[in-house]
Amino acid sequence: MRLFYEMTKRSWQRYLTYRAATLAGLVTNFFFGLLRAAILVALYGARQEVDGLTVQGVITYTAVTQALIAYLSFFGWTDLMDSVHSGEVAADLLKPMNFIGFWMARDLGRAMIMFLLRGVTLIMVYTLVFDLIVPETAVQWCAFFIALVLAWLVSFAWRFLINLAAFWTPNALGIGRFGFMLAWFFSGMIMPLPLFPDWIQKIAYLTPFPYMLDVTAEIFIGTLSSRDITTALTLQALWGIGLLLVNQIVLRVGVRRLVILGG
Repeated sequence: MRLFYEMTKRSWQRYLTYRAATLAGLVTNFFFGLLRAAILVALYGARQEVDGLTVQGVITYTAVTQALIAYLSFFGWTDLMDSVHSGEVAADLLKPMNFIGFWMARDLGRAMIMFLLRGVTLIMVYTLVFDLIVPETAVQWCAFFIALVLAWLVSFAWRFLINLAAFWTPNALGIGRFGFMLAWFFSGMIMPLPLFPDWIQKIAYLTPFPYMLDVTAEIFIGTLSSRDITTALTLQALWGIGLLLVNQIVLRVGVRRLVILGG
Protein backbone atom coordinates (compact mmCIF):
# COMPACT_ATOMS: atom_id res chain seq x y z
CA MET A 1 0.00 0.00 0.00
CA ARG A 2 2.91 2.35 0.79
CA LEU A 3 4.37 1.69 -2.66
CA PHE A 4 1.01 2.47 -4.28
CA TYR A 5 0.85 5.75 -2.35
CA GLU A 6 4.38 6.73 -3.36
CA MET A 7 3.70 6.00 -7.03
CA THR A 8 0.50 8.05 -6.90
CA LYS A 9 2.38 10.90 -5.22
CA ARG A 10 5.13 10.88 -7.87
CA SER A 11 2.54 10.90 -10.65
CA TRP A 12 0.73 13.82 -8.96
CA GLN A 13 3.99 15.81 -8.81
CA ARG A 14 4.81 14.98 -12.41
CA TYR A 15 1.53 16.28 -13.83
CA LEU A 16 1.52 19.28 -11.51
CA THR A 17 4.54 20.64 -13.40
CA TYR A 18 2.65 20.86 -16.71
CA ARG A 19 0.89 24.14 -15.87
CA ALA A 20 0.89 25.61 -19.38
CA ALA A 21 -0.59 22.43 -20.87
CA THR A 22 -3.20 22.37 -18.11
CA LEU A 23 -4.22 25.97 -18.83
CA ALA A 24 -4.39 25.32 -22.58
CA GLY A 25 -6.51 22.23 -22.02
CA LEU A 26 -8.81 24.14 -19.68
CA VAL A 27 -9.43 26.89 -22.24
CA THR A 28 -10.03 24.36 -25.01
CA ASN A 29 -12.45 22.32 -22.88
CA PHE A 30 -14.39 25.42 -21.91
CA PHE A 31 -14.65 26.65 -25.52
CA PHE A 32 -15.91 23.33 -26.87
CA GLY A 33 -18.18 22.98 -23.86
CA LEU A 34 -19.83 26.27 -24.79
CA LEU A 35 -20.32 24.98 -28.34
CA ARG A 36 -21.91 21.76 -27.05
CA ALA A 37 -24.21 23.70 -24.75
CA ALA A 38 -25.23 26.10 -27.53
CA ILE A 39 -26.04 23.23 -29.90
CA LEU A 40 -28.13 21.41 -27.31
CA VAL A 41 -30.03 24.55 -26.34
CA ALA A 42 -30.76 25.16 -30.03
CA LEU A 43 -32.07 21.60 -30.37
CA TYR A 44 -34.48 22.21 -27.51
CA GLY A 45 -35.95 25.21 -29.32
CA ALA A 46 -39.01 26.46 -27.42
CA ARG A 47 -39.24 23.30 -25.32
CA GLN A 48 -38.13 23.51 -21.70
CA GLU A 49 -37.86 19.77 -21.09
CA VAL A 50 -37.10 16.61 -23.11
CA ASP A 51 -37.46 13.18 -21.49
CA GLY A 52 -37.12 14.62 -18.01
CA LEU A 53 -34.03 16.70 -18.85
CA THR A 54 -34.59 20.46 -18.67
CA VAL A 55 -32.60 23.10 -20.55
CA GLN A 56 -30.80 23.95 -17.31
CA GLY A 57 -30.20 20.24 -16.77
CA VAL A 58 -28.71 19.65 -20.22
CA ILE A 59 -26.36 22.64 -19.79
CA THR A 60 -25.26 21.26 -16.42
CA TYR A 61 -24.84 17.81 -17.99
CA THR A 62 -22.54 19.38 -20.58
CA ALA A 63 -20.55 21.21 -17.92
CA VAL A 64 -20.03 18.09 -15.80
CA THR A 65 -19.04 15.86 -18.72
CA GLN A 66 -16.63 18.50 -20.06
CA ALA A 67 -15.09 18.83 -16.59
CA LEU A 68 -14.46 15.07 -16.44
CA ILE A 69 -12.75 14.71 -19.84
CA ALA A 70 -9.22 15.20 -18.50
CA TYR A 71 -9.97 13.41 -15.23
CA LEU A 72 -10.98 10.27 -17.15
CA SER A 73 -8.41 10.82 -19.93
CA PHE A 74 -11.36 10.49 -22.27
CA PHE A 75 -9.80 11.62 -25.53
CA GLY A 76 -6.92 9.20 -25.48
CA TRP A 77 -4.49 7.32 -23.26
CA THR A 78 -1.72 5.25 -24.84
CA ASP A 79 0.92 5.28 -22.09
CA LEU A 80 0.91 1.49 -21.65
CA MET A 81 0.81 0.95 -25.40
CA ASP A 82 3.80 3.25 -25.86
CA SER A 83 5.78 1.46 -23.14
CA VAL A 84 5.22 -1.88 -24.89
CA HIS A 85 6.34 -0.53 -28.24
CA SER A 86 9.42 1.15 -26.74
CA GLY A 87 10.36 -1.88 -24.62
CA GLU A 88 10.08 0.01 -21.32
CA VAL A 89 7.40 -2.44 -20.26
CA ALA A 90 10.15 -4.99 -19.55
CA ALA A 91 11.43 -2.87 -16.66
CA ASP A 92 7.88 -2.22 -15.44
CA LEU A 93 7.13 -5.95 -15.32
CA LEU A 94 10.20 -6.48 -13.12
CA LYS A 95 9.18 -3.86 -10.55
CA PRO A 96 8.30 -5.21 -7.06
CA MET A 97 4.69 -4.20 -7.55
CA ASN A 98 1.64 -5.66 -9.25
CA PHE A 99 1.75 -4.51 -12.88
CA ILE A 100 -1.88 -3.33 -12.98
CA GLY A 101 -1.47 -1.69 -9.57
CA PHE A 102 1.63 0.14 -10.84
CA TRP A 103 -0.29 1.66 -13.74
CA MET A 104 -3.34 2.30 -11.60
CA ALA A 105 -1.26 4.33 -9.13
CA ARG A 106 0.26 6.37 -11.96
CA ASP A 107 -3.14 7.05 -13.46
CA LEU A 108 -4.70 7.92 -10.11
CA GLY A 109 -2.14 10.65 -9.50
CA ARG A 110 -2.79 12.04 -12.98
CA ALA A 111 -6.56 11.89 -12.50
CA MET A 112 -6.47 13.66 -9.13
CA ILE A 113 -4.48 16.62 -10.40
CA MET A 114 -6.61 16.87 -13.55
CA PHE A 115 -9.79 16.85 -11.51
CA LEU A 116 -8.59 19.66 -9.27
CA LEU A 117 -6.89 21.86 -11.87
CA ARG A 118 -9.21 21.30 -14.82
CA GLY A 119 -12.40 19.69 -13.55
CA VAL A 120 -13.20 21.88 -10.55
CA THR A 121 -11.89 25.01 -12.28
CA LEU A 122 -14.03 24.36 -15.36
CA ILE A 123 -17.20 23.98 -13.29
CA MET A 124 -16.41 27.24 -11.48
CA VAL A 125 -15.94 29.05 -14.79
CA TYR A 126 -19.20 27.59 -16.10
CA THR A 127 -21.06 29.02 -13.10
CA LEU A 128 -20.00 32.49 -14.25
CA VAL A 129 -21.77 31.98 -17.58
CA PHE A 130 -24.70 29.66 -16.80
CA ASP A 131 -27.08 28.97 -13.95
CA LEU A 132 -26.10 25.37 -13.24
CA ILE A 133 -27.94 22.77 -11.19
CA VAL A 134 -25.97 21.60 -8.16
CA PRO A 135 -26.67 18.76 -5.70
CA GLU A 136 -29.06 19.91 -2.97
CA THR A 137 -28.37 17.39 -0.21
CA ALA A 138 -25.35 15.89 1.53
CA VAL A 139 -26.46 12.44 0.39
CA GLN A 140 -26.48 13.55 -3.24
CA TRP A 141 -23.01 15.09 -2.89
CA CYS A 142 -21.74 11.89 -1.26
CA ALA A 143 -23.23 9.76 -4.06
CA PHE A 144 -21.64 12.06 -6.63
CA PHE A 145 -18.14 11.74 -5.17
CA ILE A 146 -18.50 7.97 -4.90
CA ALA A 147 -19.61 7.92 -8.54
CA LEU A 148 -16.55 10.01 -9.45
CA VAL A 149 -14.17 7.47 -7.94
CA LEU A 150 -15.97 4.53 -9.52
CA ALA A 151 -16.12 6.32 -12.88
CA TRP A 152 -12.34 6.65 -12.79
CA LEU A 153 -12.02 2.95 -11.92
CA VAL A 154 -14.20 1.89 -14.86
CA SER A 155 -12.44 4.30 -17.19
CA PHE A 156 -8.96 3.13 -16.15
CA ALA A 157 -9.90 -0.53 -16.48
CA TRP A 158 -11.30 0.05 -19.99
CA ARG A 159 -8.30 2.12 -21.12
CA PHE A 160 -5.88 -0.45 -19.72
CA LEU A 161 -7.73 -3.25 -21.52
CA ILE A 162 -7.59 -1.65 -24.97
CA ASN A 163 -3.93 -0.76 -24.41
CA LEU A 164 -3.16 -4.44 -23.81
CA ALA A 165 -3.74 -4.95 -27.53
CA ALA A 166 -0.12 -3.77 -27.92
CA PHE A 167 1.02 -7.15 -26.55
CA TRP A 168 -0.33 -8.75 -29.74
CA THR A 169 0.22 -6.17 -32.47
CA PRO A 170 2.81 -3.44 -33.14
CA ASN A 171 0.02 -1.24 -34.52
CA ALA A 172 -2.48 -1.18 -31.66
CA LEU A 173 -3.29 2.52 -32.03
CA GLY A 174 -6.22 1.79 -34.34
CA ILE A 175 -7.74 -0.59 -31.78
CA GLY A 176 -7.29 2.05 -29.11
CA ARG A 177 -8.99 4.73 -31.20
CA PHE A 178 -11.93 2.42 -31.91
CA GLY A 179 -12.26 1.72 -28.18
CA PHE A 180 -12.31 5.43 -27.37
CA MET A 181 -14.87 6.14 -30.12
CA LEU A 182 -17.22 3.56 -28.60
CA ALA A 183 -16.80 5.23 -25.22
CA TRP A 184 -17.54 8.69 -26.64
CA PHE A 185 -20.81 7.55 -28.22
CA PHE A 186 -22.23 5.34 -25.47
CA SER A 187 -21.09 7.37 -22.46
CA GLY A 188 -23.05 10.53 -23.18
CA MET A 189 -20.02 12.52 -24.30
CA ILE A 190 -21.28 13.30 -27.81
CA MET A 191 -24.93 13.64 -26.78
CA PRO A 192 -26.58 13.17 -23.36
CA LEU A 193 -27.85 9.59 -23.19
CA PRO A 194 -31.36 10.59 -22.02
CA LEU A 195 -31.85 12.30 -25.40
CA PHE A 196 -31.15 9.10 -27.36
CA PRO A 197 -33.94 6.71 -28.43
CA ASP A 198 -34.79 4.07 -25.82
CA TRP A 199 -33.27 1.23 -27.84
CA ILE A 200 -29.88 2.97 -27.99
CA GLN A 201 -30.01 3.65 -24.25
CA LYS A 202 -30.70 -0.03 -23.59
CA ILE A 203 -27.69 -1.04 -25.69
CA ALA A 204 -25.52 1.59 -24.00
CA TYR A 205 -26.34 0.29 -20.52
CA LEU A 206 -25.17 -3.16 -21.52
CA THR A 207 -21.68 -1.64 -21.80
CA PRO A 208 -19.43 -0.01 -19.18
CA PHE A 209 -19.44 3.37 -20.92
CA PRO A 210 -22.46 5.09 -19.28
CA TYR A 211 -20.88 4.33 -15.92
CA MET A 212 -18.00 6.64 -16.79
CA LEU A 213 -19.86 9.87 -17.62
CA ASP A 214 -23.64 9.59 -17.85
CA VAL A 215 -24.29 8.13 -14.40
CA THR A 216 -21.96 10.65 -12.74
CA ALA A 217 -23.60 13.59 -14.53
CA GLU A 218 -27.15 12.41 -13.81
CA ILE A 219 -26.39 11.96 -10.09
CA PHE A 220 -25.01 15.52 -10.03
CA ILE A 221 -28.09 16.91 -11.78
CA GLY A 222 -30.49 14.92 -9.65
CA THR A 223 -32.45 13.10 -12.36
CA LEU A 224 -31.95 9.73 -10.65
CA SER A 225 -34.05 8.56 -7.71
CA SER A 226 -32.43 7.20 -4.54
CA ARG A 227 -33.08 3.65 -5.69
CA ASP A 228 -31.64 4.37 -9.15
CA ILE A 229 -28.54 5.91 -7.58
CA THR A 230 -27.94 2.81 -5.46
CA THR A 231 -28.33 0.59 -8.51
CA ALA A 232 -26.07 2.80 -10.62
CA LEU A 233 -23.28 2.86 -8.02
CA THR A 234 -23.51 -0.91 -7.59
CA LEU A 235 -23.24 -1.47 -11.34
CA GLN A 236 -20.34 0.98 -11.52
CA ALA A 237 -18.46 -1.03 -8.91
CA LEU A 238 -19.27 -4.33 -10.63
CA TRP A 239 -18.08 -3.04 -14.01
CA GLY A 240 -14.86 -1.70 -12.51
CA ILE A 241 -14.04 -4.92 -10.66
CA GLY A 242 -15.12 -7.07 -13.59
CA LEU A 243 -12.95 -5.20 -16.09
CA LEU A 244 -9.96 -5.40 -13.74
CA LEU A 245 -10.37 -9.17 -13.54
CA VAL A 246 -10.55 -9.37 -17.33
CA ASN A 247 -7.41 -7.22 -17.49
CA GLN A 248 -5.57 -9.63 -15.20
CA ILE A 249 -6.48 -12.60 -17.40
CA VAL A 250 -5.60 -10.84 -20.66
CA LEU A 251 -2.34 -9.57 -19.17
CA ARG A 252 -1.23 -13.08 -18.18
CA VAL A 253 -1.84 -14.31 -21.70
CA GLY A 254 -0.22 -11.23 -23.24
CA VAL A 255 2.98 -11.48 -21.17
CA ARG A 256 3.55 -15.00 -22.50
CA ARG A 257 3.37 -13.67 -26.07
CA LEU A 258 5.43 -10.53 -25.48
CA VAL A 259 8.66 -10.31 -27.45
CA ILE A 260 11.04 -7.41 -26.75
CA LEU A 261 13.92 -6.61 -29.06
CA GLY A 262 17.14 -7.94 -27.59
CA GLY A 263 15.66 -10.55 -25.28
